[in-house]
Amino acid sequence: MAEASDDSKDIEKLYEYGERLNEVKDKSQNADDYDNIIKAAKSSSVKSRQLAAQLIPRFFKYFPSLSVNAVDAHLDLCEAEELAIRVQAIRGLPLFCKDTPEHLSKIVDILAQLLTAVENVERDAVHKALLSLLRQDVKASLTALFKHIECVDEQLTDENLRERTLLFIRDKVFPLKTDLLKPSDQMERHITDLIRKSLQDVTGVEFQMFMDFLKSLSMFGEKAPPERVQELIEIIEDQADLDAQFNVDEGDHIDRLISCLFMALPFFERGASNSKFFNYLNKHIFPVFEKKSMPRRKAGDEMNFTYAECLLYAFHHLAHKAPNATNNLCGYKIVTGQPSDRIGEDFSEQHKDFTERLNCVEDLARAAMKKLTQGMAEHNRALTAAVSDEAKASMKTKKQNTTTGLKTCNNILAMIQPLHSKTPSFIGDKKINLSWKEVVKPSTPSTATAAGGKRPLNVGGSYPSKRGRGVGSEPNQFSNRAFAGHPPYGGRRGALGRGRGRGYGARGRGRGRGFW
Repeated sequence: MAEASDDSKDIEKLYEYGERLNEVKDKSQNADDYDNIIKAAKSSSVKSRQLAAQLIPRFFKYFPSLSVNAVDAHLDLCEAEELAIRVQAIRGLPLFCKDTPEHLSKIVDILAQLLTAVENVERDAVHKALLSLLRQDVKASLTALFKHIECVDEQLTDENLRERTLLFIRDKVFPLKTDLLKPSDQMERHITDLIRKSLQDVTGVEFQMFMDFLKSLSMFGEKAPPERVQELIEIIEDQADLDAQFNVDEGDHIDRLISCLFMALPFFERGASNSKFFNYLNKHIFPVFEKKSMPRRKAGDEMNFTYAECLLYAFHHLAHKAPNATNNLCGYKIVTGQPSDRIGEDFSEQHKDFTERLNCVEDLARAAMKKLTQGMAEHNRALTAAVSDEAKASMKTKKQNTTTGLKTCNNILAMIQPLHSKTPSFIGDKKINLSWKEVVKPSTPSTATAAGGKRPLNVGGSYPSKRGRGVGSEPNQFSNRAFAGHPPYGGRRGALGRGRGRGYGARGRGRGRGFW
């Protein structure tokens, strides 16, 4: 009872402080009242702290000399154990910059860190607070939000926070673009620049999301001038890594190239230049296709089957998108009703050449499968007879390599079979378990990218890495799950960098951006 009485007295005092500050004209004369309100944030009384969460931001603008203490105390309330206190404190955050807009970017940054909240009511409060600040100053707010996406230093990036920020932008900001992006010409350019900076390190799902949004902007709409359409092509070209040397042994690159080419096709139809894509194909892809992967005649039994698998896969996907383009290339007779069908022309020589190449590769693949199958039986016998751990490990490696070889040959035969007809079928988006890609085993999604690794891309297919970093690593299932509508929620404690410092006063925030 005594404790309840003390709580009641503390609440009465807070009301008195608030009433005096409301009534007095020169509020700076009542700095002690505001200081006592700040101190109430450390009270043992839940109701006192909840009332402090209302009063601290209300009178914040009148006491600049107490701003550091006020913000720090309020952030403690944002991390309180009690949900009601946290929600009240979050709702009050926008008031810190209502009359002091110079603090808006910092408050947006704080709210972004709170996006990892678990409870729905708490996360809803964060969303509403952020939208309030976006309406107050959309340019500064977007800039602050995108900083949580742009950072490509894996040691400094909080993956859970990054994903939650992306989800907020996708679900809450993008649908309101007409209301928020005003004046449209300036703000559409600003958000485009922010997105382009963020594309240094994105997953394929994220890249597709950003491209879909950019295409929805009026500056890139159907009536956009050619230079704007070309800008979108340049964004896609950058993701395709067209300045990189093509290497089939790193099969991820061809997957990336195909996915980006598919994404670019609609813009080619709108008049954008396709020269960079096709110059790359002519320089890097077609020479490999002719010389290394699809010989016309057998020249011994040696052949790079991985090249053949990779390029047949690329051929199928490209042909699926533009089937009549194979008429003059392979001598097919595919009719789409377009002049590009070139049905009246004679491409029998091309068909003969292509058929010879298919038959040659098919024969070599079957012969290789026969040898590999025999080799597998020998490896099994040798493994059974092996005594030492070293011998067993060696045989297991040989078995694994043989299994990969069989998988490669199987894929080649499966992709050649539908190509023998003059009106062939192409695999398109059907899944093929490519030999150079490891099967991803279901696992608990990781909330961090491995040091030195880059977030994998998955546009259409599942090409894993962007600029050669992290090649061969498992796809980032965390991001895919989040954007599939099953976002993993992070914990609440430590959302504002508790234990790392928050950058207020002398305390530095872990990601290196100082405050106040």
